[in-house]
Amino acid sequence: MKIFQHNPETVPLPVGNYSQAVEVSGQARLLFISGQIPETVSGEVPADIESQCEIIWNNIHEILKTSGMSFANLVKVTTYLTDAKHSQIAGDIRRRTLGDVRPALTALVVQTLDSAWLLEIEAIAVAEDK
Repeated sequence: MKIFQHNPETVPLPVGNYSQAVEVSGQARLLFISGQIPETVSGEVPADIESQCEIIWNNIHEILKTSGMSFANLVKVTTYLTDAKHSQIAGDIRRRTLGDVRPALTALVVQTLDSAWLLEIEAIAVAEDK
């Protein structure tokens, strides 16, 4: 399996730590991670965007681990924010968390099912077929 990042010079360059497109070739396992909410196992939802981001990325990390994957396997991330003013903080935490990993990325401003949730993140990961 190979992962290729596509950032052609004929389209605007990504402004953050992501790729315009990600291609996967060869035999691969796909992992579709449902929208993760900013809730701890004990049901707590912190009020601040930073803590909520950290909880969500920790949840995604744990899901990836149980599938034998890591952040390096992410090919697509979608972030749903309740307020555009949180995009910078959420992006900073994503960049710090993912490091050199540059999945395809979409960020939207929406209304979440629970007004306490300031964001929700879903992802797609790939790994070589077992």
